[in-house]
Amino acid sequence: MDESRTDQLSAVAAISDPLRRALFEFVSRSADAVSREDAARATGMARSTAAFHLDRLVDEGVLATEFKRLSGKSGPGAGRPSKLYRRAGGDITVSFPVRRYDLAGDMLAAAVAESDRTGEPVRAVLATISAATGREIGASAGSLDAALESCGYEPRDDGAGGIVLANCPFHKLATNHTDVICHANVALLQGVAEGASETERTVEFVEPANGCCCVRVTAAS
Repeated sequence: MDESRTDQLSAVAAISDPLRRALFEFVSRSADAVSREDAARATGMARSTAAFHLDRLVDEGVLATEFKRLSGKSGPGAGRPSKLYRRAGGDITVSFPVRRYDLAGDMLAAAVAESDRTGEPVRAVLATISAATGREIGASAGSLDAALESCGYEPRDDGAGGIVLANCPFHKLATNHTDVICHANVALLQGVAEGASETERTVEFVEPANGCCCVRVTAAS
């Protein structure tokens, strides 16, 4: 499991605790960053208990902190700044099996924008952008297998030198818009193979069946 997914799971686990969830919801509803005292009062906890759980949520990346003198005074005698809490800016998204609708959305939006700019048909632009995105993913992962694993395709050895992709990260989109999404997916994974300098196997389109992806990796002839 890649590090970012592990972090997401850890964050979800932190919020699942009833006390931390109550604190998280209070902080999320507040227009301004809140103090430990305010959080404790709102949730009926002791200040020390609230402080412990708030800091745990900070450690997990769910909340962020800032320091501010609540009295509004400055200089000698103004007192120490209070530690305040606010919701962190990142998203927390975990799904089983893995879904990558964010990746699909980025490619589709970029294709529409480029098509508007150039007048080129959006389907052709989407294929180009998907392949370029795949090359970046493949080069970063270092190998085709690592890239497939990190993107959630659940690659499985087919016993003949190839790979079956047991999961489609774009499942709902592919179900509703099969032709568009599957062709973009093929271009994406062909780009991944190119970026990972894969020479012994090729990426091919197959009709999706039994929940598997529309791409199959086969041994090069």
